[in-house]
Formats: sequence, C-alpha cells, structure tokens
Amino acid sequence: MNTAAAADTHHARTGLALGVIVIGTLIAAVDTTIVVLALPKIQHSLHAGLASLTWVIIGYLLVITLLAIQVGRLGDMFGRVKMYEAGFLVFVVGSALCALSFNVASMIAFRAIQGIGGALISANSGAVIADTFPPERRGRAYGFTAVGWNLGAILGILLGGLITTYISWRWVFGINVPIGLIAFAIALRVLVDPGERQRRKLDLVGMAVLGLGLFGILWALVQLSTTPLDGAITAALIVGAALIVAFGLVEQKVREPMVNLSLLRAPTLAPTLCSSLFQAVGTFAVLFLLTMYLQGVRQLSPIHASALLVPGYLIGALVAPLGGRFADRVGAVIPQTVGILVMMAALGFYVALGTTTSLVILVAGTVVNGIGSGLFYPANNAAVMRASPPGSFGVTAGMLRTFANTGMVFSFSVAIFVASRTIPRRVAFAIFVGTTKLSGRTGALFTHGLHAAFGVSILLLVASGILSATSVVAHRRHQRSLAVATGTESEPSLPTCR
Repeated sequence: MNTAAAADTHHARTGLALGVIVIGTLIAAVDTTIVVLALPKIQHSLHAGLASLTWVIIGYLLVITLLAIQVGRLGDMFGRVKMYEAGFLVFVVGSALCALSFNVASMIAFRAIQGIGGALISANSGAVIADTFPPERRGRAYGFTAVGWNLGAILGILLGGLITTYISWRWVFGINVPIGLIAFAIALRVLVDPGERQRRKLDLVGMAVLGLGLFGILWALVQLSTTPLDGAITAALIVGAALIVAFGLVEQKVREPMVNLSLLRAPTLAPTLCSSLFQAVGTFAVLFLLTMYLQGVRQLSPIHASALLVPGYLIGALVAPLGGRFADRVGAVIPQTVGILVMMAALGFYVALGTTTSLVILVAGTVVNGIGSGLFYPANNAAVMRASPPGSFGVTAGMLRTFANTGMVFSFSVAIFVASRTIPRRVAFAIFVGTTKLSGRTGALFTHGLHAAFGVSILLLVASGILSATSVVAHRRHQRSLAVATGTESEPSLPTCR
C-alpha cells in the first residue's frame, strides 16, 4: 500500500512538473506570434522605422541564440530547476518593461532582457524533462511541450488580434506578467532539483565572437531587405562570415567551449542537431510569409488573417503527444523524418496559392503542416537528449536551442530577402509589418516572390530530412565499432530513441 501510494505521489508530481514546463513553452509561443500581429501598432505608436522594427523580433531571437548554451551550462552548475524558475522572473520583468517602452530603442533593449528570460526557460526545460522522466517516457513528455507551443501560438494569434484591435499593443507584453508569476509560483512547489552539479565555465569569448558574427550577417540581410547592396552591407557580410569561421577556431582552443565539439562525436547527435537547424531555417518564417500573403495580397485584417492559421496549430497540438509516443515506441528517426516529409507537402500547398486561390487550400496546408510539426518536434527533442551524455543534459539542451534558434533567426531574414525580390524592397517590408496592402499586378508579382521563398524552404527541409535519415547510419557505425571492441558479431538494431 505504501509503495502504491508513493508511486501515485510520484506520478502526480511528475504530471505537475510537466504542466509547469508546458506553461513555460506556452508563454514563449504566445510571445512569438502575438508580437508579429502587434508590429503595425508598435510602429505607429513609437514612430519606428521599418528596419529598426525588425530588430524587435530578431534581437529577441538573437539573445536567446547566444545565451542558450551558456544558461544551460549555468543549469548544470547551479541547478537546472533554479535556472528554469529564474527564467520566469526575468521574462516577467522584461515583459513589463516592454509594455512601458517609450521609443523603439528602449523596446529593442527590453526585448533583449525578455530574451534572457526566454533563454533560461527554453534552454533548461529540455534538461528538466530529461532529469524528471526516464528515456522511454521522454518522447511523450516532449510531445506535451509541443502541445504547449501550439496552444501558445493559437493564443498568441487570437489574443494578438483582439488586444491590438480593441485594447492596446502594450498589453501584448503586459499579459505575460500575471501568467509568468503564476507559473513561477507553481514551479517553486512542484519542480524538484536532482541535486547533481557539474563544474562549468562560461565561454564569454566564444559568445562575443559568435554574437558579432551573427549580428553582422543579420544586419546585412535586414539592410538588403530595404536598400540595394553597397559597400557597408558587403563589409558586414564579409566580416560576419569571417567571425563565424573564427568562432569555430576559438572553440577548439577554449577549455570549455560554447559549442562543445567533442559532444558532437556522440552517435546521432551531430546529424540530429543539424537537422533541427535546417528545419528551423526552412519553416520558422512560414508564419510571417503567410501573414504577408493574407494581409498584403488578400487584404485581410490581422484578426481575420490570424484566424485562418489557427487550425494548423490546433492539429499540431493534437498530434504532438501521439508523435512523442510513437517516438518512444519505434525510435525517433522514423517520426522525425516523416514529419519533415509532411511539412514539405504542406509547403507544396502554399506554392499553389495565387491572388484569387481559395483560402481553403491555405487552411489545408496549415493542417498538413501541423501534422508534420507534431511528428518532428517531440522526436527531435527526444533524439538529442537521448544522445547526450547523462552529465551534460543542460549543455546539450542549450546546444539544441542554439542550433534551432540560429535557424529561426536566419529563416526570418532569408525569407524576407527572397520574397522581396519581385517588388520594391520597402514595399515588401511594409507588407510584412502590415502597414500596406497590394492589389492587381503588384500583388501577383509579390505572390511569385512568396512562391520562391516557399521553394527555398522546401530545399532546406530536404537537407533536414537527409540529415535526419543519416542518424541511422551514424548509429549503425557506432554499433559496429562497439561490436569490434567487444567481439560481438550480432547485427545492430535501430536505436530505440534518438
């Protein structure tokens, strides 16, 4: 009886712990979609230029990208639960400051603070799950975090339209304050730190070199979206690329590098992380492209445009737990790769969109994409954490976020650059932030630009799918090496969860 009671208590606590992690994911997702819909109001209220307004989104993602591994390392040093809980507080402070922004510079600075909180939450959430759940149950747990992401995206879309239309854009950020405080209070009560600690050092030099390199390339891409290529943009591209190369060299010299290249030798880890990178580059900007199409070409209001995107996120929320269980049963490679193929099919729907195409096709594409994302994300998360050495969950989770967030940052810039090639750049940029609309021949030309952007996304997903599939090869090579070392002659089987 005591054993049964203890088991019930354990299951209840792990269920509540998972609930807190899902809330953290939900908050991050809300903030991603809700801010997009608020951009026109923010621009008007703060008198922001189009290029500077872009950094409201890119700056937030860039901070998370640079800090993901560092704060994951802090989790290994001082406790992943503590860092996760601290993330809620920092995110709440950043959100409150964003709501009080007085110009676009202050908004970008406060979004950076919000990004620090987002990094603490996202980089440590995967590690907390790895600490809380055994390997055979992690896929299901990651599936529920995907539910949180999809539900948060839905809430962000709906609340963004309602708040910006009927209240004030400032409440787009203010709404995070009570939600974040509630989540923090629950986390204090239900999350348990395993007590394991690892001695780590922060790689500040590597972070600075990578940050400057990414900033240079991103600044150049943003400028190219509004102005022609010139000497300053060319210099920024060259210097940014050189710094990223230098980052790789620095990481080989640092005692505890930001990107631990030795971890990439773990079977299946490198191809799985790179698959996440290419998947993010290919798909993160799809939401922005569809918003541009619906508001710019089809001339829908933000709230009507956003409503058409809800079904895909809803389906993704329903499929994700099933995808996680599927990954637990058959291994991560199959659902991860199938998810990529399904997302490619969804992009095929979007390529068929024209100036008068039935919007049913767009909704069908979002539903198909939701199925693909529901299969991919839980499997990809489980695969990365499965490949991680047990004492490095925090660093590995941070590496996953760094790879994925780097993809997100570049997805946004590349998509806008490709989509804007058929009409004047400033017009395309104004469409993105919802300050202008298109009709007639200009609308048709811009639709062709969107088709090109979706085509690039398909190619990037092809690369992601190939990398996902090659993790099978990496695993089998590792198994053969072990067989040679131990004298075992049995044929290696597929990994149960990668």
